[in-house]
Amino acid sequence: MTPASSTSEKTQQRLFQNIGLKFTSLLIAILVWFAVSSAPRIEVAFDVPVEFRNVLDGLEVTSDNIPQAEVRVRGPSRVVRGLKSADLHLVLDLSGFPLNTAGDHTFNLSASQVKAPPGVEIVQVVPSYLRLSFDKRGVRKIEVRARVMGSFAPGYKIASVTVDPPEVTIVGPEKHVSQMEAAMTDPIDASGVMGTHTFLAAPHVQDPLIRFSQPTPVRVTVVTEKTK
Repeated sequence: MTPASSTSEKTQQRLFQNIGLKFTSLLIAILVWFAVSSAPRIEVAFDVPVEFRNVLDGLEVTSDNIPQAEVRVRGPSRVVRGLKSADLHLVLDLSGFPLNTAGDHTFNLSASQVKAPPGVEIVQVVPSYLRLSFDKRGVRKIEVRARVMGSFAPGYKIASVTVDPPEVTIVGPEKHVSQMEAAMTDPIDASGVMGTHTFLAAPHVQDPLIRFSQPTPVRVTVVTEKTK
């Protein structure tokens, strides 16, 4: 037997090995495809938030609310009915836009920017464009003020309240950052404190466009003393 004929026989053996299992798998795949392709197709709409990618460093989006668009999809009913808004991703890639200055900019929205599960067709995105405002990024430190409340034992009052660290660094659109005076802690119930007690509290600001560079809790130390 020549080497060529031996190789040919081995190839044929591998080809027909587990032929029954291979045929069954092929049959299942055909049945699944037929079931999906023959299922009734429906069209529904989802409100999907716009995801920003590659925003130019040093710029901030100044929209108070996260921009959303209506994404209309079509597909087999059993697939579409199981969809959720979180399964769709409307991605606005800003790397190709010359956003070198603050101000208003308009961007087109299309079906090609939507990522969806297999078998789902993106029919339309409404609106077809999005207008956004940008501002230079601002960074500065602001004071942290503690909100302490509660009822104390008769004859006791608050002597002092200290916050550690006393300041936090905020980041956001320059105009918004410049107008922010202080961060407040969540309410702290110091009822029953006699002497000194330290609480952990999370600071926050009212402006949704401002974030903390390092979002960590602060330590609020409450000292009470007897009234004279």
